[in-house]
Amino acid sequence: MEQEVKDPELWKIAQKRAGFRTHVLIYFIMTILFWTIFYISLRYNNTPLAQRDIIPWPVWPTVLWGIGVIINYRIAYKNNNSVAEKEYQKLKNKQ
Repeated sequence: MEQEVKDPELWKIAQKRAGFRTHVLIYFIMTILFWTIFYISLRYNNTPLAQRDIIPWPVWPTVLWGIGVIINYRIAYKNNNSVAEKEYQKLKNKQ
């Protein structure tokens, strides 16, 4: 059986997109885990509500990791042509 020759540029894009999907899956699993741990720990916490933290701790990893997911999305789906490639095409079209 003949092995298909892959276009290196398309293969690179496909790897980035597959990596992004894995990243999103892990993000959602870990976010659910963080919030579950938080809510379970509330049951065993006898501190009055007024003395607890105003912002629950899982907010921080959820938001910060979410920013990383957004950046990963931009790299995988929106950044197919680099800035240098766009500048090259612009200069090439001027000639």
